[in-house]
Amino acid sequence: MATSDDAGVYRVSDELALIQTLDFFTPIVDNPYDFGRIAAANALSDVYAMGGVPKTAMNIVAYPMDSMGREPLREMLAGGAATLAEANTVLLGGHSVEDEELKYGLSVTGFVHPSKILTNQGLRAGDCLVLTKPLGTGIINTAIKGGLASEATIRQVTELMATLNRKAADIMTEFTVSACTDVTGFGLLGHIAEMICGTGKGVVIDANKVPVLAEAYEFGAMGFVPVGAHKNREFRKNMVLAAADFDPVLRDILYDPQTSGGLLIGCAERDAPALVRRLQNEGIETAAVIGFVTERLKNTIQLQ
Repeated sequence: MATSDDAGVYRVSDELALIQTLDFFTPIVDNPYDFGRIAAANALSDVYAMGGVPKTAMNIVAYPMDSMGREPLREMLAGGAATLAEANTVLLGGHSVEDEELKYGLSVTGFVHPSKILTNQGLRAGDCLVLTKPLGTGIINTAIKGGLASEATIRQVTELMATLNRKAADIMTEFTVSACTDVTGFGLLGHIAEMICGTGKGVVIDANKVPVLAEAYEFGAMGFVPVGAHKNREFRKNMVLAAADFDPVLRDILYDPQTSGGLLIGCAERDAPALVRRLQNEGIETAAVIGFVTERLKNTIQLQ
């Protein structure tokens, strides 16, 4: 808890540890089935980020039955179940309450060997940072709420958020990985800050190499930046160095809160090119090395 890691871990034996996590939120897309898929992918992601394999899950539902009826609930749960099936994760049940505001998510339990647990701290000087999904879902979702996003953009961002981090997690086990987290509500810079806070190390980010959804830049330039991005910036601004003329739209994207974002992987510099190639060859086409770890900076993120 001291380092705000992605999930809790309980050691059962010398060969087995349990990873446990829980995540739920209000709808971010209109389609109930897609919302279920996204919520499930988001909840599973914390297990992948810690080097584990999700095994079981339980639904968490708050639902306004009187105003919405049963069909959207069925579709939402079906979407979640489909994503769990894709992840080879068994749904054991769950709990629901009636609520005026719809919320859905899951508690997830995964397995990991105790010696193979990945935490969000552990970066070594010289390590590279690899990001597996593009940024900008928070900004685009804000534009969707404003009725400005096209159907093609809505479908693109929906599929991105519903995509499991399973493949990326499998691939990273082939390389020398020092730390990992998934990029979610605190934005890229917020999660990097968690990775280095109190470690005496810093990170240099090449902002031009960070994968970004083109539509996110367009909507960000129009001012469709979620409140969460501004809160993230306010909380971590003292840890971030940038030139006075740094692109303000790109800065907002780097703080943008993500839903079911990609993995942020710290790996040995010698492994980084091969890791990115493997990810891209397996369909994770936007995977990229976005920066490196240095002892020259102390608890600081430098944008260049």
